[in-house]
Amino acid sequence: MSLKIYGIKNCDTMKRAFQLLEEKGIAYELMDYKKNAPDSALLSSFAEKLGYDTLVNRKGSTFRQLSDAEKALMDSPSTGLPILLQKSSMIKRPIALFPDGSVVAGLDGLMEKVK
Repeated sequence: MSLKIYGIKNCDTMKRAFQLLEEKGIAYELMDYKKNAPDSALLSSFAEKLGYDTLVNRKGSTFRQLSDAEKALMDSPSTGLPILLQKSSMIKRPIALFPDGSVVAGLDGLMEKVK
């Protein structure tokens, strides 16, 4: 298994992640949410390993465009994960799944892991 990077190819943060990995000579496989939407099992696995709150990108425009009622639903994994399945742009980027099974979220987490 190789390093898998989950996110959206055209995201600026993802582009910085790609650059970092290329500078470090680390091969990776991109799992683009726009081409292959994550499934419930994958998101549940990420939520379990990272913590649900880490998984949700509350700073992005997709989250900010939610109604107050939808934002309230995002406070709980049981009601928030189904929304993340529909709106994958709200998933923290990047999420890196390493060959040893460890998972990190965000550019800072990736930088720390590959330094």
